[in-house]
Amino acid sequence: MESKVLEMLVPMTLEGLKSTIGVFAVTLATSLPLSILVAKMRMSRNKIVSSLTGIYIYIMRGTPLLLQLMFIFFGFVFVPYIGYAFSRTQAIFIAFILNYTAYFAEIFRGGINSIDIGQYEAAQVLGLSRNYAFMKIILPQVIKNVLPSIGNEVITLVKDTSLVYILGASDILKAAKSVSNRYSAFSPYIFVGFVYLAITAVLTKALAKIENKYNYYR
Repeated sequence: MESKVLEMLVPMTLEGLKSTIGVFAVTLATSLPLSILVAKMRMSRNKIVSSLTGIYIYIMRGTPLLLQLMFIFFGFVFVPYIGYAFSRTQAIFIAFILNYTAYFAEIFRGGINSIDIGQYEAAQVLGLSRNYAFMKIILPQVIKNVLPSIGNEVITLVKDTSLVYILGASDILKAAKSVSNRYSAFSPYIFVGFVYLAITAVLTKALAKIENKYNYYR
């Protein structure tokens, strides 16, 4: 890789990495707890709550994240009665959180359904409330069961952060594109590819440690 390309690429990549990590961290920290709530709402005995939650999940999973980003950022500009337009950063966070909450919710719903209902009944016999039993007994088992699926979505989230370029936001892929266009070189994309691989390797290691932590739930 030419020195001029590298001199320009490294600082731009580091700057873009801040945006990539920011979107990743905020999305993960917000969507995971929200997804448990959404999963419970989807399983609610109230048909209205369950149906509305199901529609939300269907829309989020049935349309591309790229389209959702564009709709949230550009779509509200064409709705004159709202009187408010989301900023670029707000649109990115809202789209990512809504999208990944829907995916995580379905994963958690499957995990909750896999737990024997007898465990709830046993908790009631012991005098434990249903909410306490869920948080202290059921949820840890659910987390263990769904960790591989959650891990796959987490890795996907890292790669999906590259979609923020559609709104003009900086990220590591945009850095590669800018340098590549300036010097007519493909090497910046290779460099950024290794950056993504490095991030994935760190996350894979962290997820493996978390899975080991929950190995006592068998």
